[in-house]
Amino acid sequence: MKLAGRVAIVTGAGRGIGKAIAAALAQEGASVVAIARSPEQIEATARDLNAGGGRAIAIRTDVSDEASVQQMVDATVRQFGGIDILVNNAAVNLPHIDVVDMDPAEWRKVVDVNLTGPFLCARAVIPHMIKRRGGRIINISSIGGRHGAKGRGPYRAAKAGLINLTETLAAECWPHGINVNCICPGGVDTDMLREISGEPPRGLLMKPEQIASVVLFLASDESSAITGTAIDAFGPTNPLFR
Repeated sequence: MKLAGRVAIVTGAGRGIGKAIAAALAQEGASVVAIARSPEQIEATARDLNAGGGRAIAIRTDVSDEASVQQMVDATVRQFGGIDILVNNAAVNLPHIDVVDMDPAEWRKVVDVNLTGPFLCARAVIPHMIKRRGGRIINISSIGGRHGAKGRGPYRAAKAGLINLTETLAAECWPHGINVNCICPGGVDTDMLREISGEPPRGLLMKPEQIASVVLFLASDESSAITGTAIDAFGPTNPLFR
């Protein structure tokens, strides 16, 4: 198994891309900590992984809250002895709304989860990765992080910032053997996408498992030469195909 003996934290692991990532890492031998704000969803994820022969626990966590993140990291270290992999996947979005019409509280909510959350999680796990002389941090950005667009101000701004944060963390963590990379998915068939955009045309979207496969590559030793990189996984929504 590619990840035997390693410990992975996956944020937003209760559904969609995060749940698929947790499953992929567990299948390759990682002990998985599934976190999100919805306990029922992450507990279901952990049950599924354990039933499939994996090793997983669920910890309710608000990634935008420093104390909540630190408590989760401390609990992970107590349970598993350390941390090797962090996947910053948790995200929120809003229906289309122009910046001029946006409530600042809504702006802050999106940025707090999508950008501040990865910062807080990385900040909390890096000291433990340094102790183990290595690790992997994988941030899930978006095709929306590459360009702005009408009605998607806070989401796209936060996802663009996440690409920059990836590069910054990679530069700071490289001396400690920690690789930091980012994935920019195109359209993926998830509940969140349907909640904000409605029913998409058939055949246009990727499956969450396709993004999970890219995460698995970056989490494994096969990606040892890759750090500070944002990988575009646009699938059928690649602008080249329009």
